[in-house]
Amino acid sequence: MSVVTIYVTAGSLDEAKNIARTVIGERLAACANILENVTSMFHWDGAVQEEIEVAMILKTRRDLVTALTERIKKIHSYECPCITAHDIVDGHGRFLSWINAETA
Repeated sequence: MSVVTIYVTAGSLDEAKNIARTVIGERLAACANILENVTSMFHWDGAVQEEIEVAMILKTRRDLVTALTERIKKIHSYECPCITAHDIVDGHGRFLSWINAETA
């Protein structure tokens, strides 16, 4: 089964933890790495913005990407949250199998 990482940014550590707990609890993701104090620069509302955000890397199965994305959008505070999927092309087989088992 194909596995992916999902990159998500959030406005605070509490929000990132809430998203992670929710999607892991619902078995939409196997785990999350939460990275604090990420400086993000982006174009929004006609100007370049700079914010401190929290980034998350979630691991899941490719066939759960749509459901996971929709769930994150429902609980995320941003109008247009960053949610991107990235294929894992190779890696530690036992870990990849664990992702599949935890999202079954």
